Parts: sequence; C-alpha cells; structure tokens
Amino acid sequence: MLPVEHSDPINAKILTISEDKIEGFVREPFEEIARRSGVDVDLVMARILAMLRAGTIRRVRQTLLATNLADGALVAWKVPEKNIDTAFDWMFQCDPFSGHVVLRSTDTVTAGSDYKLWTTLKVPHRFSLQRHCELLARKTGAERFRIMPAKGIFTLGVGHVRRKTIEPGMKAGEPAKMIPVHVVDLGEHEWEILLALKREFAPEEIRPSPWRKRAEEAGVPIEEFFRVAEDFSARKIIGRFSTFLEHVKPSRAGVRVTRFNALFHWAVPAGREIEAGGEVGRHHILTHCYWREAGPEFKNVNIMAVAHGTDRTLLLEHKAAIDRHLQASGIPVSYTNVFWGGRSDIKPSEIAPQVYREWLAQAEG
Repeated sequence: MLPVEHSDPINAKILTISEDKIEGFVREPFEEIARRSGVDVDLVMARILAMLRAGTIRRVRQTLLATNLADGALVAWKVPEKNIDTAFDWMFQCDPFSGHVVLRSTDTVTAGSDYKLWTTLKVPHRFSLQRHCELLARKTGAERFRIMPAKGIFTLGVGHVRRKTIEPGMKAGEPAKMIPVHVVDLGEHEWEILLALKREFAPEEIRPSPWRKRAEEAGVPIEEFFRVAEDFSARKIIGRFSTFLEHVKPSRAGVRVTRFNALFHWAVPAGREIEAGGEVGRHHILTHCYWREAGPEFKNVNIMAVAHGTDRTLLLEHKAAIDRHLQASGIPVSYTNVFWGGRSDIKPSEIAPQVYREWLAQAEG
C-alpha cells in the first residue's frame, strides 16, 4: 500500500509542486509535475491517486481566475447566534455560488467581530451580488452583510506543504504586482470547453493525456480543446492545475496539514492600497492577499491576507514581521487585526450563467 500522508517524503516532493506551481494550462500536467519534482511520472500519478482516494487530497482540478469570469466578493454576515450553524449549513449545502464558508472570531471584541460568518461568493456577470446576498439573508436569517469585492489581487496560491518551512519575514525581493480584476465575456462554445476544463478530476482520470476525454465531453477535437484552453491561459482566465490538500480536517491517521487559518486586516491610507498590497503580498507565508474595501464596520480595512499554519504563535510572528515591514516601508496603518477561522468547509464556486438562472428560479420560487 502506498503512503498517503502529505508528510511522506515522496508525497511532499510531489505536493510542493502540484499544490500551486503548475501555472496556466498544461497539456500533460502529470508529466510537468514529474519533471519539476524529480519524481517518475508513473509514481506521481500513483501517489496523487492514492492521496485522492484516501482524502489527503480533496480535489484535483484546473483552477480558474474566476474574478474575471464572474462578479466575486468576500462577504461577512451578521447572524444571530442561534441561527449561526443552520446559516453555515445552508450556505455550504444549498448555495453552489458560495465557496469558502468559515466561522471567524477575534481575540478581543473589536470592529466587525460580531460578523462571525464569512463566505466567498461569485455570481455570473450581469447578475447582482447585492440581490443574491439579500436572498441568502432571507434564507438564513442574517441581520446584515458586508459585500467586499476584490479591487486587486496580490497573492493567490496555496502551497501548504511548501509553506511549512517558511520563517517569519521571508519575502520576495520585490513587491508583489497587483493583478487587476477585469471582466471577460465568453461565447457559448468557449463556455462548453471551460465547463469541461474546470470539472474536478475523478480518480480514473489521474492518467496520461487526461484532457482527451474532456475534449470529447465538450464535443471538440483535442487540438481545438488545446487551442481554446491555451487562449484562456493567455487571457488570464484560468489559474493553475492544482492538487488541493484537505487542510481543514485531519487525515484518516489524524494528521493535519494546518490547524489555524488567519485572516489579517490592515487599514492603510486611501491612495496607498497598491503600494501596501505589494509590500504585504511579497511575504511568502501568505496564500491570499487582496485589496478589498471593508467599510466603517471594520474601521475601513482595505488590505486583507490569509495565512495557514499548525502553530498559532508562529502565525502571529509572521503577522508581526509583516507589520514591521509596513512600518519600515513608511506605510501608515491606522488599524490592524486578525480574524481566526474556526469551523469551515470549502467547495469550488459555480460560475456558469445557465446554472445560475436555474438555481435562482428555484430559490425564488
């Protein structure tokens, strides 16, 4: 039986690459993981398959830069305590457009600490985030919500295994460049290929030439599938080919990839968001870093970042190192805080317009 824990040395070599280093579209993703990890391709596929079946890897898929394909936001919800668990369940189980669903808390009562339920949300272009949130509020009993679209992205990648060895203050040699959020419209033919491209891999698809059956599913020759997928990559519509670790729940053997999920908040002066995001986003520990406007409920926070780890104190040391770097860079911070993740569940957000129309008709019916 093959080892299935993420800490196994061969698995760790594979995951260091496969979590977030295969950018864009690759015709033979498992061969590319093998080439970059130094592990034989047959063993790469066998180990990924074993980890997927064991639940160590929760999904294998081509990710999308969905902020360009759908209107997206981080949403904080103020829900009465008695409704919080049922609201969580409804968001995760009944709304395919809500992805990450997390209960968060702060160490002290502070701005926004009564917003305990946090979700990521995407709705296809030409539909309304506001209307969608109003519907969810009615369904869950939420009293208020704050919609925080991304105005810019500085860091977006997972790499939990790779980040285990990062020390506080480790950062890139230059600031992170902001990826602006812009709208991309697709035709019907492109959507057919995109839907086939983004679907999670079943265990039997962990094999050479994995895209051939996806091309058949989309009803196009393989070369046409490649052409459109590579065009998506050039247009920044797709992100990376990735194996996503189960980092929320322990493995069958009780091993955890991470224990703590920290959402860092900073409020910097208006007009300096790009500079501040670049300085925050260059720190290697971060899996996400965005410019989002949180508003007065959160003391006008405008830079947010996420870090994961197994040691809460170490995560706070990473945060302190970023704080010191902002100060040394001459960027004033009027407010900062940490929102800690508790109960959480994750699924890819649906973004297909036709799926949204059908869901909305049923939800409002």
